[in-house]
Amino acid sequence: MAKRFIVIGATSGLGREMAAQLVKAGHKVGIAGRRGELLNSFVEEYKDLCAEPIEWQEMDVTSPSATAALDELIERMGGMDVLLHVAGAGFENPALEEGKERHITEVNSVGFVTIINHAYHWFRTHGGKGHIAAVTSIAGTKGMGLAPSYSATKRLQTTYLSALAQHARMDGVRLHITDIRPGYAQTSILTPGKKYPAVLSPKKVARHAIRAIDHRRRICTIDWRFRLLVAGWSLIPRPLWERITFVK
Repeated sequence: MAKRFIVIGATSGLGREMAAQLVKAGHKVGIAGRRGELLNSFVEEYKDLCAEPIEWQEMDVTSPSATAALDELIERMGGMDVLLHVAGAGFENPALEEGKERHITEVNSVGFVTIINHAYHWFRTHGGKGHIAAVTSIAGTKGMGLAPSYSATKRLQTTYLSALAQHARMDGVRLHITDIRPGYAQTSILTPGKKYPAVLSPKKVARHAIRAIDHRRRICTIDWRFRLLVAGWSLIPRPLWERITFVK
């Protein structure tokens, strides 16, 4: 059955690919992101596949106007069944440059909580049911020395979603929550020229993520190789993990 999806962070990478696959699957899709020209190019590329227009909204999740922009997009969509949050910032920062650490923290923490919290309240006041899905990362399972703020904010995201799932039950809200945790995906987050193990294509990540949303899965780690990796990480005691220095 076709649903109304709003994809936050659809200008490039995983967000754009997920929005494209949702359009091709016949869903009504609204997209949001910081760069209006890229959102408009998405509409031009996929408009002939849609029975209804693709709505788009320029939005910076860290801006005070972000929630108003989301409300405007929801209104033009005629409501919302699924909020898919893909917006994020991340890169390795071995020099611990303060500006980079702050930027990642603002986008992945303040921006994330602002949008997810607002979506929760919208669903609560519009029928008390819905679905919130968010792309987090396997990086949230351990503190990564090359990317401290990224791994820390991804842990915040997974914890926030867990707490929100509990809160929804306490609140009597029939809200489904899906935490999508990809491994290394071929996006701008990866350091150019660096070799990563088992890199995933955006198409594969999007396909697995949308299937998880369709099946209302609570947590989806993509793919089986990274599920094994995370399981192995969980067995490493903290003192030993913090002494590992050969991971570059």
